[in-house]
Amino acid sequence: MEAIYIPQLTKLREQTEVIQVQEFLPGLATLTPVRGLVKVQHHGNYLQVSAQAEAIMTLTCHRCLQQYNHRLTVDASEMIWLDEAADQPYDGPLEREVALEDLVETLPPQGYFYPAEWLYEQFCLEIPQRQLCDTQCVGIQTTLLGGGEDEETTDQRWASLEALKKQLP
Repeated sequence: MEAIYIPQLTKLREQTEVIQVQEFLPGLATLTPVRGLVKVQHHGNYLQVSAQAEAIMTLTCHRCLQQYNHRLTVDASEMIWLDEAADQPYDGPLEREVALEDLVETLPPQGYFYPAEWLYEQFCLEIPQRQLCDTQCVGIQTTLLGGGEDEETTDQRWASLEALKKQLP
């Protein structure tokens, strides 16, 4: 996806650019290309950006450590304010209190909007924090080494190390 020169949007029909997406995004490890639409509308002093897209990603279950495929779906919309001061370096104090209304995304009106970066960020927000292959996942299965009931339960992946440990004096 190419960067969009923001002043060029004002010359388009309805000041809108719709981008058909069907590609892999840099930095986002997906099995399938990201497929969907990104719509960027110029509204004078802000951009209205929205996207509907999806891809399949391989995740690792936090309980059993098995890999599984998960469909990520993005249905996002965001207003990005156009502000001349957006590309200016900040020369104020290192620490300052920021008001809630100042926590908005801004771009310079004569700058560029990068739809691939914006879409990448939206997909990163959709990756589940709690990754489970199944709601009924019981986790890593442990077995009894040696078969005795008084033996400790050990993860099967540590069995070789446990056997080596028993060979040492």
